[in-house]
Amino acid sequence: MSQRLPKLVIGNWKMNGSHAANARLLRQLLDAGLRGAAVAPPFVHLGQAALQLAGSGVFLAAQDVAAEAGSGAFTGEVSARMLAETGVRYVITGHSERRQYYGETDSLVARKSLRVREAGMIPVICVGETLAQRESGNALAVVAGQLQAIMDEGGVDLLSGAVLAYEPVWAIGTGRTATPEDAQTMHHHLRATVAARNAGIAAGLCILYGGSVKADNAASLFAMPDIDGALVGGASLQANDFIAICHAAEA
Repeated sequence: MSQRLPKLVIGNWKMNGSHAANARLLRQLLDAGLRGAAVAPPFVHLGQAALQLAGSGVFLAAQDVAAEAGSGAFTGEVSARMLAETGVRYVITGHSERRQYYGETDSLVARKSLRVREAGMIPVICVGETLAQRESGNALAVVAGQLQAIMDEGGVDLLSGAVLAYEPVWAIGTGRTATPEDAQTMHHHLRATVAARNAGIAAGLCILYGGSVKADNAASLFAMPDIDGALVGGASLQANDFIAICHAAEA
């Protein structure tokens, strides 16, 4: 069980948004008085969002980061230092779509997460299983194995002050959601996996659930003792839905 961590909700906008749509959505979130939540626009919209969110209680997140440190000849990449200068607080690493479509490995996820920590930001490290892996009965072993590999590469201290996000791949964008009990089982297993290396880090680790989180299921998920918030996809593009999820986290 986590150490009564405040719930964290991060909205992952994925490859969506425009200047006009972003401005409307952010204004609605700010007018609702949200505090402690975060939004992750695409790279090209981070600057716009940073200006609009300045001085508010809504934090800025990025969807990815380069694994390379510093700067250099890495066309198309965005460094952790650049994100930090833009005002980013959280950086998502290892999202299932990055793993599935772009071949990101646990080792690469660990390196990206290390770059985020070095730049003074907080990595949101994603792990999760496919439908086939769950139906085969291997979900716990698969997801714990991803986490073990990340700790092998980056060390358990990488998770100190970090955020972990459990994303059942079969539930992302499908409308299917793990039951609160199933999600709790996985979150507890992940915390125990970290505790085997460092109990203190495990107790303080913020673990988010990400998999078709909506306004009507958020409260039941947040009631579980090891679910410390949510990584929200599609619902984060609808102001009323995202606000309702954030309010459920505050309850």
